[in-house]
Amino acid sequence: MGRPTQWPSLLLLLLLPGPLPIAGTEDAAFPHLGESSQPLLRACPLRCSCPRVDTVDCDGLDLRVFPDNITRAAQHLSLQNNQLQELPYNELSRLSGLRTLNLHNNLISSEGLPDEAFESLTQLQHLCVAHNKNNLISKVPRGALSRQTQLRELYLQHNQLTDSGLDATTFSKLHSLEYLDLSHNQLTTVPAGLPWTLAILHLGRNRIRQVEAARLHGARGLRYLLLQHNQLGSSGLPAGALRPLRGLHTLHLYGNGLDRVPPALPRRLRALVLPHNHVAALGARDLVATPGLTELNLAYNRLASARVHHRAFRRLRALRSLDLAGNQLTRLPMGLPTGLRTLQLQRNQLRMLQPEPLAGLDQLRELSLAHNRLRVGDIGPGTWHELQALQVRHRLVSHTVPRAPPSPCLPCHVPNILVSW
Repeated sequence: MGRPTQWPSLLLLLLLPGPLPIAGTEDAAFPHLGESSQPLLRACPLRCSCPRVDTVDCDGLDLRVFPDNITRAAQHLSLQNNQLQELPYNELSRLSGLRTLNLHNNLISSEGLPDEAFESLTQLQHLCVAHNKNNLISKVPRGALSRQTQLRELYLQHNQLTDSGLDATTFSKLHSLEYLDLSHNQLTTVPAGLPWTLAILHLGRNRIRQVEAARLHGARGLRYLLLQHNQLGSSGLPAGALRPLRGLHTLHLYGNGLDRVPPALPRRLRALVLPHNHVAALGARDLVATPGLTELNLAYNRLASARVHHRAFRRLRALRSLDLAGNQLTRLPMGLPTGLRTLQLQRNQLRMLQPEPLAGLDQLRELSLAHNRLRVGDIGPGTWHELQALQVRHRLVSHTVPRAPPSPCLPCHVPNILVSW
């Protein structure tokens, strides 16, 4: 996984065009380059493009030195995909009106990032310093972001940030921050001092072993927490660790070492993404804390039918998508929520299909049973009777089973059903 679907615009760094200047409305405070009766020509750095008065695009020019003639009117500056090694304070300090600064994929190291680098950029809203120096930015200087109160998006992924490279004040003054990407670093814990405005926190592919509630108290507005591919084990998410996040919508835990569904999850959680962990059982009360779940993904864990309680899903009346693919189930779970639209059960060990587990699933539209041990004769009479809404049924019979004629129990009332034998 990577990024959540309800916030796609936050996952791109855009150079947003501003309004064209209107004749006669020049800002009297704008610094002019000397007195002259001739119209002032708009400067643009050599080889860069300046499509608008407030936009400077120097993307992919192999620049080794920061351009020295960028107009003070610039609000959007792209310097990504170059070979810059340092950020000169004297040049950045002139550009106090910048709203977007993209430094993605350069050669900037921690030594090339002075403490006061962004001090004057108080209007900054989007800052990307990802993929630099082959991942050698290991710290954010203390106070470097203390004046960026307008900053909304901050991209620091694919570096070598460590716990000691961030302190409790690194992000605490960012009172407008909504999106923070710290993925692909070397953090072992959630950073402290997160602002309450934060909506999306991306911490995937770090080395986090445990999440502490104290680190999340400031981020009470968080909606999306991405923790995939960390080192969370059996004690990685203790009970109450996420209690401060009362409005959390989506929790991504793909590719960790969790052996059970984390206890005491936020009640308003809507999507729990937990594939490729070590979950081996679902108890009767493991999911009662999250009755509002609409998406539950437990694919590629270690679930066996004998250890899935028949009341495990009883509180999930809002559930619409359930993914149990890639487990060790030999039969369909009982007590499935009647509002399900999608049920993924491919790559299990299913040996039979009976009508009882499917009873009441009259809203189910997609059922995937590929790569199990089912044969046509293993499908009980009436199994498909209540699946009136079924539109897509992926490969039912495993490729290892000899070819057989279609079962007379297939729901012939669905004209566009997909069947492969």
